[in-house]
Amino acid sequence: MFVPLHDGVPLRFMRAPYVTYALISACIGIHLAIWILHEPPGEIAVMAGFGLIPSVFFGTAQLPIEILQAPAWLTLFSNVLLHASFAHLVGNMLFLWVFGDNVEDAMGHFRFLAFFFLCGLAGSLAHAVMNPESEQPLIGASGAISGVIASYLMLYPQVRIWGLAFKWIPLHIPAMYALGAWILFQFMSAFVDPQGNVGWWAHLGGLATGAALTPIFIHRGVGLFGRAARG
Repeated sequence: MFVPLHDGVPLRFMRAPYVTYALISACIGIHLAIWILHEPPGEIAVMAGFGLIPSVFFGTAQLPIEILQAPAWLTLFSNVLLHASFAHLVGNMLFLWVFGDNVEDAMGHFRFLAFFFLCGLAGSLAHAVMNPESEQPLIGASGAISGVIASYLMLYPQVRIWGLAFKWIPLHIPAMYALGAWILFQFMSAFVDPQGNVGWWAHLGGLATGAALTPIFIHRGVGLFGRAARG
């Protein structure tokens, strides 16, 4: 629906967003390693073993013993670093590249890292709770990145973002409109297509958690909704 390309917001508190760079590098590196080292069906086995399968997480189903698999609790986090395709990876990494640096700048490196995985955890749990019998693995950083999007929207609602709508229409509009429309689309999709191939509830879980944690995680010198910080 909307692909961000650039926002132009300078960093205020740090030299470089090292955690954002590290997360992008990890996701790309893991995807390339799986693609190079595991031909199908090996690639599918990795997704099943380290993605979040709700029925396996809740103990109502089991994977074949020959599949290398992470403990069920660990898949709440490991799924965040996996992606189904290069298109899936590129789409998520573009959002993280454009918005992650400024959110990390507003929080600091370590708090942003915790924020990212807490949003991913919340997204994973939301998906599992809403689809408890699903045998389909949830993979992708979308839940965590949804939290980043919620935070960015709370921090920089008036910033104008360059992006593409519907894959080819160039736009330069305030974040409140671009990201607001994206969030509305997530809510609509979750209720219209709850059992679809996209983890809509993971997106919503990440969004809600990102919005809740942002006021707690940001520096004291950072204001919300474009306002100057107090004190």
